[in-house]
Amino acid sequence: MTRIEPPSRPRRARSDAPRRAQSDVPRRSQSDVPRRSQSDAPRRSQSDVPRRAVGAPGAPRRFAASATTRASSTRPSGARPSSARTPRIGEPGRRQTFLSVASLAVVALFVARLIDVQIVSAAPLAQEALAQRLVTVDVTPARADIVDRNGVVLATSVVRYNVWVNQQKLAKWKPPTEGPAPLVAASILAPILGLSESELAAALVGDKTFVYVAKSITPEVLDLVGAEKISGIEWEPTSQRLYPNGATAGNIIGFMGGSAASTGEVGLGGIEQAFQGQLEGTPGSRTYERSKYGTTIPTGIHSEEAAVPGESVVLTIDRDIQYFAEQRVAQALSETGASGVVVVVSDPITGEVLAMADSGAVDPANPGATDASHRGSGAVEDVFEPGSTAKIITMAAALEEGVATPTSQYVAPYAYTTDNNQTFHDSHAHPDEKLTLTGVLVKSSNTGTVQIGQQMSDETRYNYMTAFGLGERTGIGLVSESPGILHPWQDWDGRTKYATAFGQGVSVTALQTAQVYGIVANGGVKVAPTIIKGFDNADGTFTPRDASAPVRVVSANTASELMSMLTEVTEDGTGKAARIDGYLVAGKTGTAQAPDETGKMTRIVASFVGIAPADNPRVVVSVILYDPKSSIWGGDVAAPVFKDVATFALQTLRVPPSTGTMTQYPTTWE
Repeated sequence: MTRIEPPSRPRRARSDAPRRAQSDVPRRSQSDVPRRSQSDAPRRSQSDVPRRAVGAPGAPRRFAASATTRASSTRPSGARPSSARTPRIGEPGRRQTFLSVASLAVVALFVARLIDVQIVSAAPLAQEALAQRLVTVDVTPARADIVDRNGVVLATSVVRYNVWVNQQKLAKWKPPTEGPAPLVAASILAPILGLSESELAAALVGDKTFVYVAKSITPEVLDLVGAEKISGIEWEPTSQRLYPNGATAGNIIGFMGGSAASTGEVGLGGIEQAFQGQLEGTPGSRTYERSKYGTTIPTGIHSEEAAVPGESVVLTIDRDIQYFAEQRVAQALSETGASGVVVVVSDPITGEVLAMADSGAVDPANPGATDASHRGSGAVEDVFEPGSTAKIITMAAALEEGVATPTSQYVAPYAYTTDNNQTFHDSHAHPDEKLTLTGVLVKSSNTGTVQIGQQMSDETRYNYMTAFGLGERTGIGLVSESPGILHPWQDWDGRTKYATAFGQGVSVTALQTAQVYGIVANGGVKVAPTIIKGFDNADGTFTPRDASAPVRVVSANTASELMSMLTEVTEDGTGKAARIDGYLVAGKTGTAQAPDETGKMTRIVASFVGIAPADNPRVVVSVILYDPKSSIWGGDVAAPVFKDVATFALQTLRVPPSTGTMTQYPTTWE
């Protein structure tokens, strides 16, 4: 066969190829191309085939045929040709439609969510977001003061500050010197706060937004901290309780401490505890918006409910008398070797307690230094048998019931045996003495007092004991007050029924003994003892305490006779050491027992309770010594303490010397 060669076309440079439309290129079908067998088609090199750049304008389609088409022309004769694969041409319109629809769906989803957030759920979402930012903190008012009767501050609160760190914010702080921000901050603040630099650095490093660094620093120290302008170092105001007079009246004031029921400190003893509600006031609150870094948002919501300040508690205590009494108690403790001493000074007319001193009183600023069993007031907590100081109640009952007069006659032996075979003794051996009722009191005869008590029923004597305040709390206002011990008269055994006549078989507190003698000094009228004068309100007004109604216990005549009898005790009896120059003094000595740690009555109690001036009573002083070593007699160890404390109290209160006289009753008879 004759091979037909296609006309060769010279290659032209791309720049020489004229642009023409695709329609200008003549199309030729495959049938127009003569089919040759493999033997007829000599191999030609690729260079023999004229090339046209792909995509060049005017290029014939047959030269753009795929390799599959060319491969089919080289298939051996007789082989079955495969069907030619037509190149698949993409359809961008469908892809564009899909992408457009998908994009519109996403946009619609965002629009729907935007509408929900901005319109449909806008209010609830805004409230939820606000709730997350809002913080409400309690605003605690400064604790009110405790002052004495003259306005001298015994306890007060001062402003202090707690410093804390936002560790995240501090980490972003640019320190003035090179180094990690927390370490540089620690080196700056440690000397100011008085802390170890290493310990402080440990507290500053981390990712917490609130960690305390120092507590209760003074405003002066805070000024130094603030001047450093360290980002992330913040502070909050707080208060600290101060006691300007140290341990003076600590047993009355009480102390502060933590409580499981409160996040802050509360009163745990004395006035601090008894009047917690009045002193602390009513807390307020402050609400503000806080950022995620823990800082206040300046333009955010800010509201505040003002706290209501507490009421200052005004005590009846005189700071100066209290201080002197405590000093004299310490002296007596040293001189007598006693294990404990208590002194109570009160005004018999008003019932106001002027001093209540205990040996080893707690320091309110450091209560941990005192054993827990001694942090209260022994004057209202510790009980003991009053002994001979309680004989005044038996005398009062006999006079009031009309079974005796100050001059009634008795024979007082050293030992006396009752009808039920109970034998009682006086403190010292002596022959039979012919004593009047006054003489029995002056000589402090147990045997004579038992005979006087036998003139009345047990119930009658019990009623007088309760009328004088034995067996019940005085209501002075201290939580820890003991009522003492007075069993019902029906429970008295064969010995107790007589022993109670001279102060055994019954237990009292030092305050109760002062109350008994206060009734006698006040003309037979009982005025409940109190340590509270009133309350100073935040608005400057004063609210006096609610005073209990006076109660008459014995007649004024009986009280007057008793005062004369008690004056004889200091003039010619066991209480001579209690006499004060220029003042008439009435009083009674006592020696009895008190329970030890096991409850057994093994401790010795020496006491003296006196009234001055006897002709115009202004003070009652009760002195109690536990286990004195120098002497067990109240006239020896307690009466001198009374003399010193009463003298100072009379001078402090500017009480003029005695000008009147007391009726003198005979103490013996023939």
